[in-house]
Amino acid sequence: MLLDIRALRASYGLSEVLFDLSLDVMQGEVVTLLGRNGMGKTTTIRSITGLLRPVKGEILFKRERIDALPSHKIAHLGIGLVPEGRHIFPNLTVRENILMSAIRRPDRKEPWTFERVLDFFPRLAERLTNGGNQLSGGEQQMLAIARALMTNPDLLILDEATEGLAPLIRKQIWDRLGELKKTGLSMIVIDKELEALAGFADRHFIIEKGEVVWSGGSAELMADRTIQDTYLSV
Repeated sequence: MLLDIRALRASYGLSEVLFDLSLDVMQGEVVTLLGRNGMGKTTTIRSITGLLRPVKGEILFKRERIDALPSHKIAHLGIGLVPEGRHIFPNLTVRENILMSAIRRPDRKEPWTFERVLDFFPRLAERLTNGGNQLSGGEQQMLAIARALMTNPDLLILDEATEGLAPLIRKQIWDRLGELKKTGLSMIVIDKELEALAGFADRHFIIEKGEVVWSGGSAELMADRTIQDTYLSV
């Protein structure tokens, strides 16, 4: 097991958000976190990546507890984050945004390098001298993914993978994520495109009011309209 979350509780001040949430990710697996806005998906991600210290529970990554570690140490252990809103550094060039996150891992047979990232996202190679604030939304998302890949993660987390992007750009992002899956990279993905997620992910976790209320495979999820209507419809 790559990631194991056990009875996680998290809060913002006195407002508790996660209530004994448990989920897991196997090596090479893609899972999704589903649910309406405000149900705890991003809080779960923030807890995993060290941006929020859990109140109770355990988070184990590669069998090592990480719930008390700062975010930079978690990144060095092998968790890469593509955050909601992208958070590109606007005053750095595309080149600088990519290179600033590089982590070398000598044990990798095919590590993510600057050249490999540009081969993966050719559009970025055309924009290397542009500032982060000079990119389109789709280009910024490509850059955010490229920056995370430069950490050479064992687990890649994408919070709102295609939010706010045009349909053509969304398809390009899903195609790229599909290529990453073929490499065996484990992923956690949050997004609202249920059909795209169902065709891409291995398992799904639905979060409702800070708890996992359903988990299962894509065929089960797409066949059960009651689950979709109860927990996912707006």
